[in-house]
Amino acid sequence: MTYKFIEGSVTAAKGFTASGVHCGIRKNKTKRDLGLIFCEKKCTAAAVYTKNLVQSSPITITKKNLSDGYAQAVIANSGNANTCNADGDLKAQQMCDLIAEELGISADDVIVASTGVIGQVLPIEPIASGIKPLAEALSVEGCTDVAEAIMTTDTVKKEVAVETVIGGKTVRIGGISKGSGMIHPNMATMLCFVTTDAAVSVDMLQKAVKAAADDTFNMVSIDGDTSTNDTLSVMASGLAGNDEITAEGGDYDIFLEALTAVCRELSRKMAKDGEGATKLLVCKVSGAVSDKDARGVAKSVICSSLLKAAMFGADANWGRVLCAIGYSGCDVDVKKVDVSFASSKGRIDVCKNGAGIDFSEDVAKEILLEDEIDILVELNSGSFCAEAYGCDLTYEYVKINGDYRT
Repeated sequence: MTYKFIEGSVTAAKGFTASGVHCGIRKNKTKRDLGLIFCEKKCTAAAVYTKNLVQSSPITITKKNLSDGYAQAVIANSGNANTCNADGDLKAQQMCDLIAEELGISADDVIVASTGVIGQVLPIEPIASGIKPLAEALSVEGCTDVAEAIMTTDTVKKEVAVETVIGGKTVRIGGISKGSGMIHPNMATMLCFVTTDAAVSVDMLQKAVKAAADDTFNMVSIDGDTSTNDTLSVMASGLAGNDEITAEGGDYDIFLEALTAVCRELSRKMAKDGEGATKLLVCKVSGAVSDKDARGVAKSVICSSLLKAAMFGADANWGRVLCAIGYSGCDVDVKKVDVSFASSKGRIDVCKNGAGIDFSEDVAKEILLEDEIDILVELNSGSFCAEAYGCDLTYEYVKINGDYRT
């Protein structure tokens, strides 16, 4: 491991400040609903987005603005997704124009994002009135405020930062994310903003962002619904002073490892904070014949509603794991599959060579009552491995989503 975790998040890297205010999009005046991340210089930038055919207006505008590979600010709101609105593109562009004028930068260098209810017109008036106080509040300490400003049904802020050394220079990468429901592989109902002071070319940054997302955010599932607003963006200021990363290998590998660590930690935080969740579930698959099959099996298991319900009840129903593997469509010899459950209370083997074995239900329940559970799947057919992240399925999930809009 070439990196270490440090305190902070999106302002840990040199050149970045952040802020978050309540402007009035949300009725709850104690909840920040407008956030800003700003860099003192133009950054190389890259992003990946939801694969849902229905995409938010902020994604449309952000794609346009990032077409040249550069950005200097992120503005994001919660409480309204600005999706499926006739005037959505106009409102997203207005958000860029407003903050660009206040900061004295180009509107084309702004990443814009929204999260919240779909299909309700986004009021621009509260955003316009919040722009000046938002800009005035920018500070290194504002990272926590912007992390709060993007929360919807999230119960905790999601922040992380790491430090590594590239070309003899100390490099920092920090990120925040939101995501609690409407989360399924190929991004999630998430907004994630990452900053770094590494010098990275546009092409290499885009390559790293996609690779990191594939191993982390694209391996998360809460409820099987793929959102319309998912955006993962990264801005790189280059202020660390390393020689610009322009090719794979060496420095790129170190950067990718650290970026992936940030994304993985945020993925775990999102999965653990799934709507109504009481447990983080991590499916760890090993012994697959290919990377594709390892990922496919891990995703299939973590997406199983029946398994998620069993984990809520601390029921070691390993048959649901085998069932999910069986319909994954992956190259698996079921007669070679071993399954175990593990937590801080220990580990218990429940299936060998595709068949049940004797185990203590009492010990298994004690293990599964913990708030972080590993579902260990050994396919015994190859050398590839993968992890997927999810949570249990609870009564509270239905309650939250039964009246989410009203």
